[in-house]
Amino acid sequence: MYLCGKLEYMKQLEKKIQKKFNKGCVDYGLFADGDKILVALSGGKDSLMLLKLMAARARIFRPQITVEAAHVIMDNIPYETDRSYIEGFCKDCGVKLHILHSSFDESTDPRKTRCFLCSWNRRKRLFEFATENGFNKVALGHHMDDILTTLLMNMTFEGNMQTMMPMLKMEHYPISIIRPMCLVAEEDVRQYAEMAGFHKQKVVCPYEEQTNRKAINDVFHTLEKLNPEARYSLWRSVMK
Repeated sequence: MYLCGKLEYMKQLEKKIQKKFNKGCVDYGLFADGDKILVALSGGKDSLMLLKLMAARARIFRPQITVEAAHVIMDNIPYETDRSYIEGFCKDCGVKLHILHSSFDESTDPRKTRCFLCSWNRRKRLFEFATENGFNKVALGHHMDDILTTLLMNMTFEGNMQTMMPMLKMEHYPISIIRPMCLVAEEDVRQYAEMAGFHKQKVVCPYEEQTNRKAINDVFHTLEKLNPEARYSLWRSVMK
């Protein structure tokens, strides 16, 4: 009885995530017929969820899109993802996986944190690979919570109301970044990932707690306690 209830809840949760995914893609025009899209697959719950959604979307006739995935290994950062798991996950989804390598020298720009340099060089490798292999879009697994936390960080530390947009055309590469999970709540992804048995990284990056993002994320959830509609108010304030 408990198992049946759990499966039913999981099915409803997947339907809810799928609905928000579809709405985000339609509202912000993220797909066009003939798109060749590279999904950035870190191995975390968000990128695994994104890949699952994108693989299902690729089976729809219109607009017709092609989806492949890329996992970037940072050779000089001591974290580890279960490669055999993500390879099997991609195979189950029917998506081709590319394993890429990158690294960085932090002495080249001592003003930037390791977290920033790692993130930028990972993205740079993805963009270069996408450009060289005919992809016109790169899909990232940021959800609504990521986008709103970035908004609050920029308001607090930079004095502006900028954040990650659902779609952004790159200036120096002939590709666009898309965030198809822009309307999906992190809690829904977390619950689904737990129930579906998504594997976690073997070794988490030791530098990921060295930023203010976690503290600002806590502020965001405090705002939601004050007003359950806070996320939607914040969203409307920037996505006009």
